[in-house]
Amino acid sequence: MKIESQSREGMRRVAERIEGMRVGMLTLRASCADATEELVSRPLTPLLMDNAGCIWFFTSQRTMQPLLGTTGQCANLAFSDEGKATYVSMSGRADLRVDLALQEQLWTAMAKPWFPDGPADPDLALLKFTPERADLWNGPDSTVLRMAAMAASVVASKPLGLGEHEVIDASGTAMPRPSE
Repeated sequence: MKIESQSREGMRRVAERIEGMRVGMLTLRASCADATEELVSRPLTPLLMDNAGCIWFFTSQRTMQPLLGTTGQCANLAFSDEGKATYVSMSGRADLRVDLALQEQLWTAMAKPWFPDGPADPDLALLKFTPERADLWNGPDSTVLRMAAMAASVVASKPLGLGEHEVIDASGTAMPRPSE
């Protein structure tokens, strides 16, 4: 994923955490046949985090349009790197866009199996995820340290040394950490 320079400190921290993560799980609401709703998730490969903090993906218009409609919807985007004990969950808005110039700019041969006609494939669309809140968790990156912290937490009956939790709001500002 290409990450553009972020103007807001909080979004710089988000960018640092997700840099190198090759897959994000996007979760949306879907209507069921019985008029109820359920949550559905799908893996997507991020292509770009623009300077406003929006994350862009290639997707299929045919499969995503029924989920997003014409005006988009609230969504969750999660990234995980268990090896580094880094986890990011963002709530925000997902919208479909067709922008041939940006599709050409972001095009990669890795997308060809899904979109054989290239950036002008009639099924190709861009999914723009605009974050409104990001929860960041960062634990010790050593498995031994994580195990020691877990053992100490069990003995103490409270979390000790398991890592940090930070919340960033839509303006890119750190918020008070929620009680856990």
